Amino acid sequence: MSATDLRPISNPDFSLDLQNEADTVRLAEDIAAILLPGDLICLSGDLGAGKSTLARALLRALADDPSLEVPSPTFTLVQTYELPRFAVSHFDLYRLEDPEELEELGLDELLETGAALVEWPELGGDLLPKSHVWLQLVGEDDESRQVNIVFADPDLRSRFERSRAIREFLNSSGWTQAERRHLQGDASARTYERVHGPKGSVVLMNSPAFSAKKKLGVELSYSETVHLAQDVRPFVAIGRELYRRGFGAPEIHASDLEQGLLLLDDLGDTGVLTDGFPDPERYETATLLLAKMHGETWPAEIPLGGGGSYRLPDFSRRALLAETDLLLDWYIPEMTGEQAPASMRQEFHELWNAVLNRISKAQCGWVLRDYHSPNLLWRAGKSGIDRIGLIDFQDAVIGPVAYDVASLLLDARVEVLPDLEASLYRTYILARKEQNPDFDEVAFEAAYAVMGAQRITKVLGIFVRLARRDHKPGYLGHLPRMNAFLDRVLVHPVLSDLKFWYDRNRP
Repeated sequence: MSATDLRPISNPDFSLDLQNEADTVRLAEDIAAILLPGDLICLSGDLGAGKSTLARALLRALADDPSLEVPSPTFTLVQTYELPRFAVSHFDLYRLEDPEELEELGLDELLETGAALVEWPELGGDLLPKSHVWLQLVGEDDESRQVNIVFADPDLRSRFERSRAIREFLNSSGWTQAERRHLQGDASARTYERVHGPKGSVVLMNSPAFSAKKKLGVELSYSETVHLAQDVRPFVAIGRELYRRGFGAPEIHASDLEQGLLLLDDLGDTGVLTDGFPDPERYETATLLLAKMHGETWPAEIPLGGGGSYRLPDFSRRALLAETDLLLDWYIPEMTGEQAPASMRQEFHELWNAVLNRISKAQCGWVLRDYHSPNLLWRAGKSGIDRIGLIDFQDAVIGPVAYDVASLLLDARVEVLPDLEASLYRTYILARKEQNPDFDEVAFEAAYAVMGAQRITKVLGIFVRLARRDHKPGYLGHLPRMNAFLDRVLVHPVLSDLKFWYDRNRP
């Protein structure tokens, strides 16, 4: 919409009735939950229609600060807020004398790295970016009003529809007065929110089915090849089994398996790092948790309820090789400027097949797969291994259990010094020998080296992919540390032939 009159939109994409200010605040939270850099929110309506109320609520939700001062930018025309997720600029064009003045305010530049809210957008004429959402508020009393919404950006419309579905899920789950706040995610497509209400707080997991994302193409094929979870069913099944056995997975309070929405125990915000470095006590506890897990027998198939079940996939040879191929597909081209030749790939596969054959007798069991600092929470009020909370295990497979030990001790996100790695490794070995005096330390050592090398190889490729394809350049900063970790494990004799390949081909 770009007309300068304020007549009600005759054919909006959505029309919502807001009965009171609380409804306005909840709408603002629904928008804040899905806002991204580049999004432009146009707020239209007569004086007193509630534009400033909606803008204020939206900014406070983004800031997670209910007392955030949000002065009207009527005289300054624009006010920018440096918020935790990204900057948001609040425009008021009521005093704009000429639409061309909008260019001087730098809206286009601000949208390159942040989002913007524009009150009185009609006065911007045709100079407003074409990709936006237009909210027209109708009504001048202190309570009820109608908001008509038109999307010029189909991606933003899709995100808004998802956010409204989440609100309906919360309402149907008994959280009708819920306050929604974004939680920092990591590299996955899942998003999380902390939901506050009269009953306390829970965490909402928003994980739409992978198969619903038709545009993924090759990415979907890769996710299936390496056995990544396609929906929330694996999380539900594995989480309930971990919880039933006394491990620190969150209890599930409500679920919509078809939509991929879960309400989980809030395990808090405290991780296993202190000042950005591994906390030795917390890493030791996480190591002992793995030792306890690996001393038990775990089912390959888990009941889901309602007569269904979920079967953990095997960590197949095809999956292991597809993951190592990420080094050839992303890391090598990034460092050399050239694609890896077919001959290099063939030799790479032959060497990896030979190495994996050498650990074919390694102990196998549940591999949680991303067992490292971003996915481990510290619950100081608990005791023993229950102090470790688990939040990411939906991609679990049946494979060499040494994989998770290497994932923790060679943490992809933080520096684990050699002395700490050695101490934690010894803690694991001693715990396993206490469980079983016949524990094969030699076989485990080989499996640890191989699985560590396989995971690091994969991560080197993933971090470049995140930087280049997903526009997250910060991941490149992890590459030197990951290469140093790889040098550590390549010294094991079982990897001697692969070490020679890496020495020749790894830039």
